[in-house]
Amino acid sequence: MSAPAAVFELRLRALPRFRVDLAGVTPLALGALGEAEAGRVAIRHGNEALALGELFEIRRRPANAPALHFEGDLSRFDRLAWEMEDGEIRVDGPVGHYAAARLRGGLVAVAGDAGGFAACEMAGGELAVAGSVGDFAAAALPGSMDGMRGGTLVVRGDAGARFADRMRRGTAFVFGNAGDFFASRLVAGTIALGGRCGAHPGWAMRRGTLVFAGETPAVPATFVETGHDLRVIWTLLARDLARAGGPFTALPDRRVRRFAGDIAVDGKGEWLLPE
Repeated sequence: MSAPAAVFELRLRALPRFRVDLAGVTPLALGALGEAEAGRVAIRHGNEALALGELFEIRRRPANAPALHFEGDLSRFDRLAWEMEDGEIRVDGPVGHYAAARLRGGLVAVAGDAGGFAACEMAGGELAVAGSVGDFAAAALPGSMDGMRGGTLVVRGDAGARFADRMRRGTAFVFGNAGDFFASRLVAGTIALGGRCGAHPGWAMRRGTLVFAGETPAVPATFVETGHDLRVIWTLLARDLARAGGPFTALPDRRVRRFAGDIAVDGKGEWLLPE
């Protein structure tokens, strides 16, 4: 018989001197433990191992579903929700690098900013960031060929450079602006941008869909307008994206132009430019 679900509330005692690796600290991993046992879980702090309870005050209470609620500044804490399969993690402040990397299921909600490589190689679930994300969000880990592979990423702030580089599947929203090489080498998936983007958007993209709901970027010479009648498919897609709110709310009321590319790499991706 499985242990009853629990919510663990983890309040940061003080900002650590070095970076901390939270890989393995997930709702399912802690769910069967008591407060004292959870406090003894080993995590990496720089080059040494520390007990989780040395950095956090831990409280456990029964719940209907497994969850972790972090309180404090986690900007020096990396790999939050690394390879998490189910449950819920909420953070009331910022987090470090690799947040929700390789996420497979569940919900990760961050009330502040997230560092680099957020949601990289994510395969399922949802990462919602109330602030901004660093470079290479929804991209591939160093040495890998595929970036985000499923699930939903919502960024209500800005995104750094190389957002969704090599992304293969899933849906991503950026409410604010994005840096250079936005959606570079995109393989597939749908990305909606509410603000403006930096230089070279969609560089070398193979397939996939980019929706520019905010400032219209300059269309490169390697993308060509198709002139297709998109009223039916645009109505369906725009209604779906509008559910995210913010800059995407009015998409169903706008007409759209479609550009295909990147033909420099024989790509068959598409840019959708609402008017």
